[in-house]
Amino acid sequence: MKTFIKKASLTIAILFIFLQLSNANISLPEIFSDNMVLQQKSDVILWGWAKTGETVVIKADWMDKDITVQAGTDGTWKMTLKTPGAGGPYNIHLKGRNEVILKNVLIGEVWLCSGQSNMEMSAQSGINNSDEEIKNANYPEIRFFTVGSATSHYPQDHLSGKWSVCTPDEMKTFSAIGYFFARKLNKELGVPIGIINSSWGGTPAESWMPEEVIQKDDFLREAAAKQKAVPWGPVEPARIFNAMISPLIPFHIAGVLWYQGEANTINAYAYKQMLTSLIESWRRRWNYDFPFYFAQIAPYKYERPFEGVEVRDAQRRVLDVPNTGMAVLSDLCDTLNIHPKNKQDAAIRLAKLALNRFYKTATIEDSGPLFKAMTIDKNKAVISFEHSEGLHAAGNKLSYFEIAGEDKVFYPAEAKIKDQKVIVQSKMVKTPVTVRFAWRNTATPNLFNGANLPASCFITQ
Repeated sequence: MKTFIKKASLTIAILFIFLQLSNANISLPEIFSDNMVLQQKSDVILWGWAKTGETVVIKADWMDKDITVQAGTDGTWKMTLKTPGAGGPYNIHLKGRNEVILKNVLIGEVWLCSGQSNMEMSAQSGINNSDEEIKNANYPEIRFFTVGSATSHYPQDHLSGKWSVCTPDEMKTFSAIGYFFARKLNKELGVPIGIINSSWGGTPAESWMPEEVIQKDDFLREAAAKQKAVPWGPVEPARIFNAMISPLIPFHIAGVLWYQGEANTINAYAYKQMLTSLIESWRRRWNYDFPFYFAQIAPYKYERPFEGVEVRDAQRRVLDVPNTGMAVLSDLCDTLNIHPKNKQDAAIRLAKLALNRFYKTATIEDSGPLFKAMTIDKNKAVISFEHSEGLHAAGNKLSYFEIAGEDKVFYPAEAKIKDQKVIVQSKMVKTPVTVRFAWRNTATPNLFNGANLPASCFITQ
């Protein structure tokens, strides 16, 4: 039956292409439609199909003159439009044997949201204050595009979806993280915001990256083989990338938001390299190093010891990749619910990364404390942090610090803050070698900086 379905799908795809070429009408991928947002002050690429050799004429309302391009022997065409600063609405006219008009187009900032269920989760799925948030979601300058769930063995040219204007009815079924991120940027930047949501609950990183990236790397290939089939979505390498990311390329985006990792607890040891490879592969295909900001998965009562915290620590280590940022969510969660309901604050933390690092609209603290280095002072370990200004404990004393000697046996430690550093010691460890912090699946530690952003878990070795 599966073989039949695959053959039928291939036949339909071939028939679709044949009908396109035989009808000889200009057609566009669905990512280009009424109500879309194009990236401002950029060279954006438009592409589509027409009859072989057909001349396609494009004129946007902001342009002084037409641009023409000729469809190739394969019936495809591609051209570059220079976009102005934020504004609109505009129309874009495309003319060949037929005419296509894209209406109500805005120019602004475009972000791609991707990942699994915590990115997919909508306002009507039970987020905090959902009724009030839905009722007030009237933002005509915010536009949504939701990519329909699909899989493929091979990279595709088409995907399903449409652009829509942000209204309560549209917002309630859209990614809550995407919406709150867009709202924050719209208010702070004063420009239209387009959010593309391409996410699928319960899916591992392997499915979101090109197959050759994994197949050419023995370590990643062996790690990917540990994934087990599940009924709710694909786990095989590239199945989602081919159908839900590849067709978006090279639609111009400002950057990517990523919330994923729960489905990689089975091979957490490989997640740093997995996510690093994903980021690098997407940037190669878009051909520029856009910012990639991600949410660290929240504490949750997983079945196996340390599988959740190992993913969180791997995510922290991915910050070695240039132009990345991480929002720590350990204070926003319910450790019995893998889907934290406070999507508002999670999205605002991601927005602060964008506003501070990419848009540079203000100098604000955008990260919680991150482990920087450890030094040994006799029987004490001295831990220094990045983003440590205003380091403090929310409560009487610091929690979740542990220390070990050469035997790697960890003991609960006494931890005190001094000069923006944490001094860690235990009577059980005379010569410290390793310190770990919040090293539990469900750990919700109380170390914060002056911006009241929580510290990430870490282990020093």
